[in-house]
Amino acid sequence: MNKNGFYAIIGAWLLMSLFSCKSESDNLEPLDLLSYGLPLKIEAPPGSEVQFDDLGIIKDVTVKGGEHFHIQIFASETSTLDHAQLVGELRETIESGPFFSRIIETDDNGFIYEKKIDEDYINYDFRQVKIRGDTKYVFQAGLSGKYSVDDVKVMYNAVK
Repeated sequence: MNKNGFYAIIGAWLLMSLFSCKSESDNLEPLDLLSYGLPLKIEAPPGSEVQFDDLGIIKDVTVKGGEHFHIQIFASETSTLDHAQLVGELRETIESGPFFSRIIETDDNGFIYEKKIDEDYINYDFRQVKIRGDTKYVFQAGLSGKYSVDDVKVMYNAVK
């Protein structure tokens, strides 16, 4: 085999490898949360565990699917139907926190941000808000876990 033939085979193999790789978001499927008291559908890894706690004035639903997918959803009565106001209030609260470092990405529904505990421990999280009737739903990464920015982007997009 000549040198050009060898490079052609290697090139074809690399292209096939690139296109056959699936991202984490490719492995998600629809998950209806109505049976847990939330009129919402999100995407989650197959076989995800869902836990529901009704704490009276707030409902807490967690969806965990593997090591890097853990979403927590808080449902409570909303004080306003102004979506932008709710997102702004969440952002102000997060930005005033002791470990807030910077906003990574933002849109009308929420934002992804970086938390810096110290120089060696950086974690990522998100907040996203939905309003249904007189209830607001606040989505965030699960409280236990260390997530990369890519992990958080998958979770953020899974609840859009």
